[in-house]
Amino acid sequence: MLTKQRHQLILQRLSEQKVVKLKELVDLTDSSESTIRRDLTDLEAEGYLVRVHGGATLIATPDEEPTFEEKRDRFVDEKVAIARKAATFIEDGMSIYLDAGTTTQAMVPFLEGKKIVVVTNSLPIANELFNLDIKTFVIGGELKRSTQALVGYNARESMMNYRVDLAFLGMNGIDLDAGYTTPDPEEALVKKTAIELAQTSYVLADASKVGKRTFSRVATLDAAQLITSSDVSMSSIQTITKVVNAK
Repeated sequence: MLTKQRHQLILQRLSEQKVVKLKELVDLTDSSESTIRRDLTDLEAEGYLVRVHGGATLIATPDEEPTFEEKRDRFVDEKVAIARKAATFIEDGMSIYLDAGTTTQAMVPFLEGKKIVVVTNSLPIANELFNLDIKTFVIGGELKRSTQALVGYNARESMMNYRVDLAFLGMNGIDLDAGYTTPDPEEALVKKTAIELAQTSYVLADASKVGKRTFSRVATLDAAQLITSSDVSMSSIQTITKVVNAK
């Protein structure tokens, strides 16, 4: 297959899925891993995509953040493994913050039966917690349609009424230099506030987020421990913050 044809196939798949894995592209184009890596490097240099660990993603801007529905169907097995591991840190009697996001939402089934109090900015998470009869406080703020999250200055002010033992956060980018990032400044403010109010904070992120940076900085890497996929090589990030592999 010609280089131009491979590039077209890669970009077409990216336009459909927003994130693709290296192995998927190898199978799609019937090419070697080294060939696809060169293709991704070339396309990144041309500004079409951003390489992430194990694949590539479209360049994100504040107006291009994937919707809740789009995120929900990606990397499902990884998200469940990460969520299961995160839930092991929660003990009876604790108060926790659950940030809006599909990986944090995947934690909810693992909270059943726990005697805890939850603060959240996510309507979907609040609904699931209600069904499990878990005491839940939903913060105020502007409701963001795409992620069904309450965000912004009013959300921050509402959060200031609480102090929690643990905070579990979703994140769009994890980068050595940029730290933890997310596309929307309004959501970044809420995530930053959660870190400030928690005794210990955890970022839950699948492999596609590692090595990626987006528009708004939330915090430096040492502000929160990272719970991520077990196949991610994190040796450089481990020098800055604790990394928990979701096995």
